[in-house]
Amino acid sequence: MFRIDSHRASIYAALIYKKLSITGQVGIELPFAYTDPQTGQPMTELEPARRYRFGIFEADATTGELRRKGVRIKMNGQPFQILTMLLERPGQLITREEISHKLWPDGVFVDAEHGVNSAVNRIREALGDSAANPRFVETMARRGYRFVAPVEQIVFDQDPPTPETAPLPLAAGNPTAVPEEQAAALAKQPAVHAEREPNLVSRILASPAELPQASHRVVQTLFVLLQLMYVAFYVGALTNLAEIEDLFSPLPKSTLALNVLIVTAGILIPVRAFVLTTTLFYAPGARTNFLKIWPALLALDELWALSPFLLLHHINYGMALACTTLLVYAPFAQRSLVLMGAGSNSHQPGTHPNP
Repeated sequence: MFRIDSHRASIYAALIYKKLSITGQVGIELPFAYTDPQTGQPMTELEPARRYRFGIFEADATTGELRRKGVRIKMNGQPFQILTMLLERPGQLITREEISHKLWPDGVFVDAEHGVNSAVNRIREALGDSAANPRFVETMARRGYRFVAPVEQIVFDQDPPTPETAPLPLAAGNPTAVPEEQAAALAKQPAVHAEREPNLVSRILASPAELPQASHRVVQTLFVLLQLMYVAFYVGALTNLAEIEDLFSPLPKSTLALNVLIVTAGILIPVRAFVLTTTLFYAPGARTNFLKIWPALLALDELWALSPFLLLHHINYGMALACTTLLVYAPFAQRSLVLMGAGSNSHQPGTHPNP
């Protein structure tokens, strides 16, 4: 008897075995055993394909493959087993004891602590992640690890089982008849949802996996400076209302434009104060709260990107246009900085997370 490690061959073997069993040829023994390509353990029944998408990465737990934008990344067995455990339970703590028991069954004597650390480091190297600024694998001090990025399980479309395409249990006393209840139940089974394509917004906006790694101090400083810049715009505009009113006077609806400026500035000053305080004091949920209000801030920030034109009494049109084009990108820069760790309390000075 020999072993075929290919998962596809394993599936074919299982299908042949089941077909022989159904047709009554149960006395035939297959000349090979089919095994799980990840664990090496014998497989007793078919399992559905398990694939996960996170950021620009896809992991196929069935074949043991990790891909980045479709390109396969080399990763050995043990790191991939740990990655699969994390992807199966995103956001949950996976203890070091669970990992050790999974990788090294009872009776195997190894330095589990060093082995787990080395495997997790190889995962981070493959994903371009780091312990100091985790985008995927976060270390829970002296306890274990947690997968912090959103995970999507990929499901492919399949035809619902029918009496013609799927084996059915045979009725007692009649080996060729299929009970009507069983056939009706199988006919009503819904098809599995097809894999969903990313929408237009997810294609335009950067995901955490697509952002570079940077010092938390730099990220935090840039984010705070952007908030202070907007506060300066609002305060400066409200301070020079007479000058702005004179600038708006040639416009068809100058009064409406001035009122919009006053109202939006009055609303956005406390909003920026809220963002600043949650960021500077590492408030719990600061990142989540900012991403919730970001779409509204995007619309208002794009409107305030025209604020350089309020200084036309002091600068020319070319300078105002150049500043406006830069400010158009500012709300997207804020979102990227938040995803890179601005306001996150896991990067406070003095903390040194374990690998």
